[in-house]
Amino acid sequence: MSLGAEAEARILDAYRSGDRPRRDAAFEELFEALEGDVRSLCRHVAGSDGEDPLQETFLAVHTALPRFRGEARLTTWVWRIAMRTALRERAKRARKRTASLPRDVETRRSDPARAVAEADRVAAAMAKLSAEQRALLALAALEDARGEDIAAALGVPLGTVWSRIHSARKKLREALGGEV
Repeated sequence: MSLGAEAEARILDAYRSGDRPRRDAAFEELFEALEGDVRSLCRHVAGSDGEDPLQETFLAVHTALPRFRGEARLTTWVWRIAMRTALRERAKRARKRTASLPRDVETRRSDPARAVAEADRVAAAMAKLSAEQRALLALAALEDARGEDIAAALGVPLGTVWSRIHSARKKLREALGGEV
């Protein structure tokens, strides 16, 4: 689900009103509308289940929303926060990573749940992409993500977004052995 301009204006007005019940209802509306997309972005960028960066994102949004200047769409602003949060989570996980060996490929192949094996294969292929490429693919896969919104969230021109998405898809296809 996505937020339209009217919903964004209503949420911002509720936050700026100082009326706590209105603000709480507005935050709930914002969370319900964006939670799935933000979780997906966090999961793909952070390389985890996305729960921690999701919670950190919405905590940051709740705290900073009264100071939101409206220079971008509210949705775009939330995506930027989610992107930065997920990248921090990824860096933190990388620092904590031990020298343990990756999961044995044969163990994955013998897994009886074919869907799990395929998910592992795609996750491994996604891991070969840069954080930016994973983020672009995640944003491009979101139901209502427009190229203009992605460009604004990343702070790059629209043409650059499409070029980078094309490159990321090509690299993912290669990592999957030509299948996508």
